[in-house]
Amino acid sequence: MISRREFLQASLAASTILGASGLSRWSRAMAQQSLTQDQLLQFEPMGNVTLIHITDIHAQAMPIYFREPEVNLGVGEAKGKPPHVTGKDFLEMFKIAPNSPEAYALTYDNYVDLAKTYGKMGGMDRVATVVNAIRAERPDALLLDGGDTWHGSMVALKTKGQDMVDIMNKLGVEAMTSHWEWTYGQDRVNEIVDGLPFPFLGANIFDAEWDEPAYEPYKIFERGGAQIAVIGQAFPYMPIANPGWMFPDYSFGIREERMQALVDEVRAKGVDLVVCLSHNGFDVDRKMVSRVKGIDVILTGHTHDAVPEPVLVGDTILIASGSNGKFVSRVDLDVRDGKMMGFRHKLIPIFSDVIEPDKEMADLIASTREPYKDELEEVVGETSSLLYRRGNFNGTWDDLICEAMLSERDAEIAMSPGVRWGTTLLPGDKITREDILNATSMTYGENYRTEMTGDLIKTILEDVADNIFNTDPYYQQGGDMVRIGGMGYHIDVSKPIGERISNMTLLKDGSEIDPARNYVVTGWASVNEGTEGPQIWDVIESHIRKIGTVDLKPNDSVVVTGA
Repeated sequence: MISRREFLQASLAASTILGASGLSRWSRAMAQQSLTQDQLLQFEPMGNVTLIHITDIHAQAMPIYFREPEVNLGVGEAKGKPPHVTGKDFLEMFKIAPNSPEAYALTYDNYVDLAKTYGKMGGMDRVATVVNAIRAERPDALLLDGGDTWHGSMVALKTKGQDMVDIMNKLGVEAMTSHWEWTYGQDRVNEIVDGLPFPFLGANIFDAEWDEPAYEPYKIFERGGAQIAVIGQAFPYMPIANPGWMFPDYSFGIREERMQALVDEVRAKGVDLVVCLSHNGFDVDRKMVSRVKGIDVILTGHTHDAVPEPVLVGDTILIASGSNGKFVSRVDLDVRDGKMMGFRHKLIPIFSDVIEPDKEMADLIASTREPYKDELEEVVGETSSLLYRRGNFNGTWDDLICEAMLSERDAEIAMSPGVRWGTTLLPGDKITREDILNATSMTYGENYRTEMTGDLIKTILEDVADNIFNTDPYYQQGGDMVRIGGMGYHIDVSKPIGERISNMTLLKDGSEIDPARNYVVTGWASVNEGTEGPQIWDVIESHIRKIGTVDLKPNDSVVVTGA
C-alpha cells in the first residue's frame, strides 16, 4: 500500500508552471504569438478542495515588467536549494527551455529580448479573469492573499491603500495576512480592517502592553465537504525592518510555540486540512514547518519567490507564488478522512497580452487612477539602461537612486534600502512619475543627509548582511543588502557577523574608508521617527530632469565571495 508521503512525493510530478500538459508545446505556441488564455488556464482538476494564492502584489494594479533576481544566495542548509537558484541553474533544475516564455517569467536570462517578445505581466484585471475562471470550474475555491497588498505604488500612497482594498474586495479575497500594510500606521490599518468583508489574520500579532492576541488567528472554512483551517502569520520582524513607532501598540515575532498550539487547537476541532497563510519568507517557513507539526500547506510570501513546483518538507507542501501580480497559484487537493492525500499544483503566469481583462475590474482600476492620471503619466525622462531592483545586491534602480542622492544632496556616500518591491523599465522606455513612485512610494521616504564615521558605516553593513546571510533563518530579519553609492566593498557571505565586510573604498578617489573619519552620507527610508529631508521621489525626479536620459555604467563596486 502506498504511504501518504509517497503519495505526496508522486504528486509533485503533476505540479508545474503549465500543469501536466507539456512544456514544449506551450513554448512553441507562445513563440508564435498563438498562446491562448485557455492554454494558460488548462488544468486537470483533482480532489475536492481548491486553494488560490496571491501574494506580494505591492499595489501593482496595472500590467508591469518585473525582472526576477540575478543573485539570490542561500546560506547554511538553504544553499543551492529553491528559491536560492537563479538563471541557467534555475532553468536546468526545473527543466525549462532557455528563451521560452516560462524562462522569461521565472528568470533574468536574456530578459530584455524576452520582455520585448512576451510583453508585460500581471494586472489585477487579468488576475480577476483567472480567479473567475477557476471559480467557474470550482465554485468552492478559496482565495487567499499573503499580504504586501496595499503598498507599493503612487495611487496606493495617495489613497493610503484604499485603491487596493477596493480591488481586493472586488476580487473576492476570503482571508489575508500582512506586512507593509502596517507602514500606513496602526490607526489606518485598524480603520481598514474594521470595514473588510473577510478576516485579517495574524496569529503572531499581540497587544504590546498586555501580551494578548490582537487579531483573529485563524478562520475555518467548509469547502468541498472538508473543514479547512487557515492560520495567518504576519511578517514577524515588523519593528526591526520597518518603523516601530508606526504601530507601537503591537508586537509580532515568529511565535513558533503559538503556531503549534493553534495547529493542535484546530486539529482538536476536527478540521481536515490546515493551511498556513504566511508572510514569514521562504526560508523561515521552511524552518518553522520542520518544527511545527500538523500543517498541510504553507502559502508563503515576503521573499517574492516564484517557484514552479511546491517544496516538500516532511508531509507539508510550501507554495511560493511570486510577486507583483505576475502569477496566481492554483492548488487542488484530495482531502479525505482528515488528511491531505494528494495534490495538483499550477503556477499560472499572468501574461497580460494573452489574458482578457475582466471588464468590471478594469473599470474599477481606471476609476481609482483617474484623479491622479496626469501626475501618473507625466514623463520626466527616459532610460537607455535596463532599470530593475530585485537581487541580494545593487540593482540598477538603486544605482540610479544612489546617483540622484549623491548629486542632489552633495554627499560622498549614499544608502538605499534593500527592499524587494519595485517594477522594471526596459531600455528605451520613458520614465514617468508613476515609474519612480513604483520604486520608492513609502510613508517614510524622507531623504536624509548626515555624517557617519567609517566605523559606523561598516557596522551598518555588517548588521544588514547578518539579516540576510545568517545561517539560521530565524535571524534573517531584513530584505536584501542595503544598496551603496559612492563606495565599494567586499563581502564574504560565509563569514560570521563582524567579519563579512572588508575593502571599503571611497570611489571618487580610491581611498580606503577611514574608521575614524566622518563621511557625508545620504539615504532614505530611515526607521527613525522625525527624519527630515525632501521626499526621495522628488530628489530622483529632479536628477532625471537634469540629465534627461538615464545611462548607467556597469556597477562592479561590490565583490561577493563565499557563496
